[in-house]
Amino acid sequence: MSKAIENLEAALKRAMANRPRVGGFPYLAETLRRAGVTRNIWFLPACQSLYLTNDGPVVTLGAPLVSGTTDVPAFNGAGLIRALRTDQAGQSTFPEFLEASWRSGVVRYDVDFAARTVAYYGCAGEEYVETYPSVEIE
Repeated sequence: MSKAIENLEAALKRAMANRPRVGGFPYLAETLRRAGVTRNIWFLPACQSLYLTNDGPVVTLGAPLVSGTTDVPAFNGAGLIRALRTDQAGQSTFPEFLEASWRSGVVRYDVDFAARTVAYYGCAGEEYVETYPSVEIE
């Protein structure tokens, strides 16, 4: 196992153990940033996550949201914002958030840990960018 994978897995474990249920993403993001993760790019519906780290890039493959050939939902900014607010309120699991994002036409999202932004993209160039707050962690 590479240093990049070991570091990423340890940071994810720390983040999941310590993040609050409501508004937990900024804690996860700060834990990853402190561990040297600079970006995290998710590709939906494959649930492929690319982490760019100071120790090298790492890819994680999750359970895909769909299989076979399927139509891509139209980008729906209002639906995406509902999915975000539901998740931020601690009222959805991460897999539910990914599913709701996909149903809102998100095919990719990109977390920039230095800028504290998440950009969500549709397949026709649609984009929604949201900032997240800085937090202190122990």
